[in-house]
Amino acid sequence: MNMRAAPAALMPALHPVSLRVNTYLINLDRAPLRRFRMERLLASFGLAFERVAAVDGAGLSLPHPDFDEAAYLSRHGRRPNPFEIGCYLSHVVCARRFLASHAEFALILEDDLDFDDDLAELLDAALKHQARWDILRLSTVNSGRKHKVEPLTASRSLAIALTREKGSGAYLINRKAAGWIAGVLVPMRLPYDLAFDLEFDDGLSACFVDPAPVSQRADPCSQIQAGLSTYRLGRRRPWSVLPYRTAAELRRFAARFSRLAAWRFRILPPASAGRRSKR
Repeated sequence: MNMRAAPAALMPALHPVSLRVNTYLINLDRAPLRRFRMERLLASFGLAFERVAAVDGAGLSLPHPDFDEAAYLSRHGRRPNPFEIGCYLSHVVCARRFLASHAEFALILEDDLDFDDDLAELLDAALKHQARWDILRLSTVNSGRKHKVEPLTASRSLAIALTREKGSGAYLINRKAAGWIAGVLVPMRLPYDLAFDLEFDDGLSACFVDPAPVSQRADPCSQIQAGLSTYRLGRRRPWSVLPYRTAAELRRFAARFSRLAAWRFRILPPASAGRRSKR
């Protein structure tokens, strides 16, 4: 059964963008208040959605087939955080569910978000620029500079970040990106937002919307961050972490700077030359 729907009493009119975009809302079964709040927000934009029951870290046990503990330790240098693992696997579930559908794009949402009033307008504009991105990030918890490259609406632009950006509260993906999330990113070797920020290693294109239309400040009590210090190893962190992070930063800067330069000098193909015929 297709569960992509908001309660009829809450949905005044379906926005046309919902015909091309499957919206997935990640929500823990034990967080009904977050769910109700997000239902009303999404309904106000006319966005149909499918709730995805989040993988609850409280019920996870290790070892887990979708978590590579040795790689996680050598790359991230922390003890496994079951709530972080649950978050990661929840995003993978969304990608797999999207791939099992016939939709062209997916909007993945966590349940602690606030939206600007032009969200639906922005999503519609983003689809007209689909040739420019495989992943379009709508939120961030960092304040690093975003380099604007192409206007989307009167107030927002596509942009590229040259440095690491954390947070995975809201983003659009196409089917190529979903295949990467459900395939290459499994098993988990890094927290989701860090793994998700390495798309360039596998030939994917990511952009930000600047300024970001979604903020992840609605509920500051993150279940992942609670007690985070207990998972840190401090000076006992493996020696491999710093070289790994340094190499990732250098690759990120080189890949995205090259893309930014190509965009600025108009070497990239025109935005109208989309991938629709290949999908």
